Amino acid sequence: MNMAMMRLRREDPRVVGSFRLHRRLGAGGMGVVYLGSDKKGQRVALKVIRPDLAEDQEFRSRFAREVSAARRIRGGCTARLVAADLEADRPWFATQYVPGPSLHDKVADGGPLVAADVAAVGAALSEGLVAVHEAGVVHRDLKPSNILLSPKGPRIIDFGIAWATGASTLTHVGTAVGSPGFLAPEQVRGATVTPATDVFSLGATLAYASTGDSPFGHGSSEVMLYRVVHEEPHLHGVPDALAPLVRACLAKDPEERPTTLDLSLRLKEISARETQILLDGRPPAPRSAEADRPTSRFADTYPDQQRTQRRPQPPGSTPAPRGATPSRGPARTGGAPAPRSSQPPSPSQRNTPTGRNTARNTSRNTARPGTTGRSTAPRGGSGRPTSRNPGTGTGGRRPANPRLLRQRLFVFVVVTLLVALGIALVQGCQKSAQGLGGDGHRHGQTHEEAVPTAPAAP
Repeated sequence: MNMAMMRLRREDPRVVGSFRLHRRLGAGGMGVVYLGSDKKGQRVALKVIRPDLAEDQEFRSRFAREVSAARRIRGGCTARLVAADLEADRPWFATQYVPGPSLHDKVADGGPLVAADVAAVGAALSEGLVAVHEAGVVHRDLKPSNILLSPKGPRIIDFGIAWATGASTLTHVGTAVGSPGFLAPEQVRGATVTPATDVFSLGATLAYASTGDSPFGHGSSEVMLYRVVHEEPHLHGVPDALAPLVRACLAKDPEERPTTLDLSLRLKEISARETQILLDGRPPAPRSAEADRPTSRFADTYPDQQRTQRRPQPPGSTPAPRGATPSRGPARTGGAPAPRSSQPPSPSQRNTPTGRNTARNTSRNTARPGTTGRSTAPRGGSGRPTSRNPGTGTGGRRPANPRLLRQRLFVFVVVTLLVALGIALVQGCQKSAQGLGGDGHRHGQTHEEAVPTAPAAP
């Protein structure tokens, strides 16, 4: 069914029921679909049986089954039924209008979809078929033109030949109902339809979305039906991530096909994985030991080696080896620390756990407060001080900032003076208190001595 909008023709009705018709959405084997609206402005897709078929009881029955199927299905996979009139001269029913092109038009105009999009559409359709089958309905004509790609997800339409689970596929003896190339083998043979019938049609639909062609090629209806029953599908062009699952859906035996629920879960996994590959431009890398520290995606792209090589080095310094990667923290290898050594590590040893431990021992001899600000470098056996140039004697660590050292020294001196002043004040207060107590005692003794003693009585 072509869902492109067209102007109303002279023979088209302008009003059907309580709906005003505006455009033609398309025409199918049963009738014409119009774009209409009710008095509240709600847009609907209204389907009317063709005049020459309105008197055919068989077509009326098929139309009634489509309305019944639309009423029984719950969920967002299909267009919601709004109204219907099966007793009118030209029976009709209206469903919620679904904006968006059909899957057939999308592929015809823009080419095959990428694997992530095909898997996402397939997962949504599989989930929708779960609701359809739970209502006891088999669609029996699932194909790209009966799938609309709305902004809220794909929607399944046109249940005109839908039938209860377990029913036969024949309308007349030897006549199969459906679209060649998307019919299941049991439909061609006239056997009983089951939910697996729709799974076969979904597999052929996903193959079309991936390649832009039917997996059984082109030809007359007889040729196509023969290929469906006796030949294997052509899946050249189907992405490797989807090909095994699509081939399982197209199995000749219905029992060998996956269920709609299992199909939905597996397609969701494929969609998530393929989407991640598209976002990253590469498969997700396995976690390494350095992944424990927080970092961004771009930080993982540029290792520490590149950051170290970008730092300017003073003239005369020895650059680090090209293949070495300096560490930013303690070694995680669990090895025992190396003993102290007075000899500075060589450039080839700085990137090993032993070299980093030696560098840490060397860095402990830094300037102390009260000195002239120069660091006292340990002297090795050769009598020469260890170099303080970046990347040559500190294991890849940056040299101390002189301005920061002066600030720290100033703070230390101020704090030391304040502490010393406080101690002096406390000691002075204690001495004053002791002095006052001693004077009072001596003053009391003098006063007693000064009082004359009365003479004793005779």
